[in-house]
Formats: sequence, structure tokens, C-alpha cells
Amino acid sequence: MGDQENRAALDRHWAASAAGDQDAEHEIYHDDVVVDYPQSGERIHGRHNLQALRSHHPAKLDFTMRRILGNGDLWVTEYAIAYDGKPVPTVSVMEFRDGKVAHETQYFADPFPPPAWRAQWVELVP
Repeated sequence: MGDQENRAALDRHWAASAAGDQDAEHEIYHDDVVVDYPQSGERIHGRHNLQALRSHHPAKLDFTMRRILGNGDLWVTEYAIAYDGKPVPTVSVMEFRDGKVAHETQYFADPFPPPAWRAQWVELVP
């Protein structure tokens, strides 16, 4: 698949994620996908397990997209997932094989207040 097809697949995936459409959300994945969550040390094997895990999440989820970058078989999405209203900055690294995601690594980071000592060099962004 080319860049346009992979980008279109990502756009459909994230729109379905935001809409809570579990079936459409998981169409992007190979049946044998591997998804890693480095912070918790977890690995999910297979699209069936991934969809089951995500469909049982106890929180209400909202997605705010920041940007999607990539080409070929490697794509990165920066976004925030709000868990019951609490936003968590997230990065998803997706590796495509034959037009579907074969491996994904998701990094989740709790927000923290900016330290005052950096104020003269930074600007605050929403």
C-alpha cells in the first residue's frame, strides 16, 4: 500500500476510535498484530484480544488528535486520550505490513505542570 492508502486507513481508524465503533476501529490491524504498552510492560497478541481488551475499558474515552506523520510502512500519531475527562498525552507508532498494522507501540504520559525555572524559554500550548 502507498502513503495515501495508509494515511486514509489511519484517518478511518482514529475516527472510528473517537466514535466508539469497535469493529471499524480494529479493521486496520492484521489478525496476528502485536501491540506493546511499554509503561505497563504489557503485550497484546492478536486483533481479537486487542479488540476485546479495548471494548472492556471501564472509562469513557475521548480522543484529540494532534498530528499524524509517516510514510511507507511506518506511521506516528500524536494525540490525547481523555479517560473520564482526564487527558493523557499519547503517541502511537504503527508499522504496516501488506496494508494492515502488524505492530503498534503506544506510549502514554501523564501531564505535569511546567516548572517555573523554564518559563523564560518556553511558551505554553493547549
